[in-house]
This record gives sequence, C-alpha cells and structure tokens, in this order.
Amino acid sequence: MILTDTHTHLYSEAFDEDRVAMIQRAIDSGVKRFFIPAIDSTHTDAMFEVKKMYPEQVFLMMGLHPTHVQENYKEELAHVKDMLDKETFFAVGEIGMDLYWDKSFKTQQQEAFNTQIQWAKEKQLPINIHCRDAFDEVFEVLESNKAEDLRGIFHCFTGNFEQAQKAISYQMKLGIGGVSTFKNGKIDKFLHEIPLSQIVLETDAPYLAPTPFRGKRNEPSYIIHIAEKLSSIYNLSLSEIAKVTTENSKQVFGV
Repeated sequence: MILTDTHTHLYSEAFDEDRVAMIQRAIDSGVKRFFIPAIDSTHTDAMFEVKKMYPEQVFLMMGLHPTHVQENYKEELAHVKDMLDKETFFAVGEIGMDLYWDKSFKTQQQEAFNTQIQWAKEKQLPINIHCRDAFDEVFEVLESNKAEDLRGIFHCFTGNFEQAQKAISYQMKLGIGGVSTFKNGKIDKFLHEIPLSQIVLETDAPYLAPTPFRGKRNEPSYIIHIAEKLSSIYNLSLSEIAKVTTENSKQVFGV
C-alpha cells in the first residue's frame, strides 16, 4: 500500500529535533511520496536539504505563499521565477489568497496569484492553491485563467459542496486533510457526493493534525487517519483509498 502526502512542510522548524525519525515513521506507515510546498525565499535552502536527504521520496514545489505577500513581494516573486527557471519542480505552490490574517495586501495577493499561475502555465506545471476566507477572490482569479492547461490541487479544502464543485470545474483536485476528521469539520458531510477520482490526501504537517491528535504537531504518518476517514465515507478498503488517491496525485504532478 502506497500513500501519498500531497502537502507537507517537512522542512519546518517544528521537525528540527526529530526530522529523520519522523520521516521514517511515515515511510514505515506506507507514505512513500511527499510533495513539499514553498513559502518564501527564507525556506528554499531547507527545502533542498530535505530533497537531498530523500531524493526518491521528496518532490518540491516553488511559489510564494499568500500570507508572505508583503512589501517585498516583487523581490520574492523574482526569487520564485529564478528558481523555476533553474531547478526542477513538480508544481507552483503554495499560492493563492489568504484574507483571514490580513486584508491590507489583497491587491498584491491577487497580482502574485495571477503571475504565478502564468508561470505554471509556461512551465506546464500544476498549481497548489492556498485559500482562507477568500473563496470568491480565488475563484475570480481562476475564472480569468480558466483554460485546458490550468490544473492542480485546492489544498486543505474546507469549503461547501457548491464550492467543491466549482473548484473541480477548474480542473482542481481537492486536497483532503485533518479537517475531514474533525467533529465540526463539515466537509465529511458531503464528501461522499464528490467522486473519489477528485480527491488527494494531504497532512499540511506540522499543522492541522487529524483526530485523535488534533491540537498537537502533525506529521505525515498521521495521514493514515485521514485515509481511514475516507475509507468510512466511501465505504472502500484502506488499500483502495490509498491506491486511488495516489493515482490521482500522479495525474496532477505527472510523477
């Protein structure tokens, strides 16, 4: 059984004390593929260090996280473009919009999101979308970029059924993580209406640990709890959930 974590921050400082042991736990649990999103230029070296440690299991993305779109965003975007031109990446991400913490850079977030989608298209790469309190704004940008070559993952999807359908209409898979196991997570109430072919698994480690670890540090080995939740929702075996969601990830990332 091969599980794929399509969104995990293995380079996070939260793992500095036990990174090797933590990744080994995941591998022993059946997680054989780790897709690593970028945040900003200050994390790039750490991302490549993890890739160097696990060249067969780790696949990197490059992008500017919307919460890090600030006064120096043009410099950060220049770094993203430079890296995309020089190195091998499997997606542009995580990119998108976040209006939960701060709305003062909304226009700049939209510009950065648009720009990075264009680069993804130029490089024929999928995108990995971060969206928090910004569904309408994200959909507006996606609508303006709608095309055959637009595809990717709506990371940490927490919207409603209609928003799920809309995301899928833009050729986005839904990244399902720990929220699906929360009592008040809500998405578990309609996921059975979404074809499993549109779902990929993720942890967003070290954030959003699933039940029974909610509130604690998340790690990729916990993805088994998310897969078990989907197993009950879709009434399929754990191995079938792993197989289908891993195949879905291969469709997105091409690897």
